[in-house]
Amino acid sequence: MTTHLPSADPGYRERVLRGARGALTGLALGDALGMPTQSMSAEQIDEYYGGPIHGLLDAVPEQPIAPGMKAGAVTDDTEQAFVLARRLIEGDGDLDNAQYARDLLDWEAKMKAKGSLDLLGPSTMAALHALEEGVSIEDTGKLGTTNGGAMRAAPIGIAFAPSAPDRLLARMARESCLVTHNTVQGIQATMLVAAAVSFGIEGVDDPLRHAVEYVEQSHVRAHWSAKASVLRRVRTWLRWATAGDGASVTTARFADALQYDCGTSVESSESVAAAFAIVARFGNDPTEALCFAASLGGDTDTMAAMAGAMLGAQHGPEAFDEAMRTQVTGQLLADNGLDLDATAQALGEIRLATLC
Repeated sequence: MTTHLPSADPGYRERVLRGARGALTGLALGDALGMPTQSMSAEQIDEYYGGPIHGLLDAVPEQPIAPGMKAGAVTDDTEQAFVLARRLIEGDGDLDNAQYARDLLDWEAKMKAKGSLDLLGPSTMAALHALEEGVSIEDTGKLGTTNGGAMRAAPIGIAFAPSAPDRLLARMARESCLVTHNTVQGIQATMLVAAAVSFGIEGVDDPLRHAVEYVEQSHVRAHWSAKASVLRRVRTWLRWATAGDGASVTTARFADALQYDCGTSVESSESVAAAFAIVARFGNDPTEALCFAASLGGDTDTMAAMAGAMLGAQHGPEAFDEAMRTQVTGQLLADNGLDLDATAQALGEIRLATLC
């Protein structure tokens, strides 16, 4: 008796490659929409941009991280996701963490040479500097509770299906965190985003709920931190957005709750929970979801990038505004040398190979 393999199904292959392109497109578009507002308050966004974000904008000189950056440009969220993608592709689905660490350091050196202020995040920078000083990879990320692992999780979600043998999706999400975010919070955050992307590509109903259940069953082992559980906060805010008070409130009240009750900082327990709530609220209008995230204040580029990856995996690249996505993907290749379609194709092939 021959067992049917989904990788042999032309329809499945097409869905994987469409979802892969969608995830990377959403990641980059969300990042670009949030670039001008990152690390700014909602009040500052209103002051300098005239209200909520509805399109790609040049960053104002007062932008604290990317002053003057041109409309459609991406930040470290997209750049570092592609660093991870390249490492997975060159390793045929394996991840050499020592080389991955060198890749991240090389990337930062190039950014410094260009005069960029958009460098490694606090957890990643501290971890890589510790690695340079001889600290073991198992210990370099022991303080990493921020969203650096989650923001670059999309390639993991593309490359590994939830049904891959030996819980490969969970193992590779954890593996990608070891150097920089080897905490329960960092790994849960990365698993959640990767799983939401992966289930979105599979075409299941309610990929967010499936992602939460998948991580609940994954029994994360990592360094302990007293900070809030990312898994519990994502579950709480997802429930609030879909079946609680958040399901019926106005958009303004929804934003207020995320800003002041959930939080929108670089901490995974805040920004990842907010991204899941945004996807749940605006799941039928992906472009509006990313504009909303870009207008919240706080870590806007990362929230929008994570939301974009999850929505793009589920709906495909065409779900986003055509003019905006065309501009961003064009600049991604011209300005950053990053080929979105080729990267999506290669990651999709890894996924298909693991299911053979």
